[in-house]
Amino acid sequence: MRTALREPVADLVSRAKEPAVVQTVRSTAAATISYAVALQLSSEPAPLTAPLTALLVVQVTLYSTLTTGIRRVNSVVVGVIIAIAFSALVGLSWWSLGLVILASLVVGRLVRVDEFVPEVAISAMLVLGVTQVADTAWDRVLETLIGAVVGLLFNVLFVPPVWVEAAGESIEDLGRRMRQLLLHIGEELSSETPVERAAARLHEARRLDNEIADVDAALRQAEDSLRLNPRVKEGLLYRIVLRTGLDTLEICMVVVRVLARTITDLAKARRDEELFPHEIGLALEELLKHVADTLVSFAVLVTTQASESADAAEVRLAGELMAARAARDRAAELLLQDIQRLPREWQLQGALLTEIDRILDELDMDHRTRRLMEELDRRTRERRARRRQLSALHERAFGRRP
Repeated sequence: MRTALREPVADLVSRAKEPAVVQTVRSTAAATISYAVALQLSSEPAPLTAPLTALLVVQVTLYSTLTTGIRRVNSVVVGVIIAIAFSALVGLSWWSLGLVILASLVVGRLVRVDEFVPEVAISAMLVLGVTQVADTAWDRVLETLIGAVVGLLFNVLFVPPVWVEAAGESIEDLGRRMRQLLLHIGEELSSETPVERAAARLHEARRLDNEIADVDAALRQAEDSLRLNPRVKEGLLYRIVLRTGLDTLEICMVVVRVLARTITDLAKARRDEELFPHEIGLALEELLKHVADTLVSFAVLVTTQASESADAAEVRLAGELMAARAARDRAAELLLQDIQRLPREWQLQGALLTEIDRILDELDMDHRTRRLMEELDRRTRERRARRRQLSALHERAFGRRP
């Protein structure tokens, strides 16, 4: 009985930490509070613009809330100003409505409100369609400001969680799925493999390559949650480690897809026979197993935050790389002997080894370190450039350096 109750409770607790659940609760609370405040300050009987603004402003992360809130307020104010101008000149008719929509969309592009360009036209139409344009316009601006301020204060006072763990799980899951794909490909190298089965692996690799976009979206959310977050002291370092790690896995996934294409071409050339002699097939299967384990070890390394766990993951990755390179040398020697004996499709066999070499080079520890240093240097230069620009603006405005 207790076990039966624990599972639903554990599932509910785990779901309570999901971004969608957190976003739903936070948006609902902020919208309700903004409506209550607007009832006290606005002359409108139902100031629904305030909760609407709060819903759009309160995002999952503090950084996206700040950037979205500014654009949201900007779009509404611009739409109201356009409506006031048109109502004073022409009033409401079918052709003036068309002009308002056209002008709103054009001006929205010019003021760079990004995804809120339609909101400029919506605000203008809503204000233009009422009788007392001036009073309603300013009430709408007030409600928008109330919703935006409540949304911003809500995320400042109740800081959103950091989504690094969710992004790390997505990256680790990607590494494990790549491992499973390589293991399946390796198991078929020592037997007669129909072209259809090899092509199925190729399609599986292509699907997995396309699904990297979902992992990238989770990582972008984690990166935003680290920006301007008082809970995080080394947000830039976390972002760089995760981003460069995903970039490396994405490159490896492209190479795995090419490797699957090489196997498919080899299966087409060697119909009704084994892809490789049994001994070579076993050596290649062992090689792909080590490469697959190396991918998982790399994913674990880049998503590990504790220093002791990171050291253990680094040692494990170094061991996997050493074993993979030793297996690569054994397979290369056997392939060379087979090509010298029977040089059929030698270019495909050479391409297979080249693709494995590229994966191991991307996962190499020295390559990883250089990549991190280059990215840190680039971000540091960008920060210095922004500071120089801000210093120059401050000097122009106040006649002295800050």
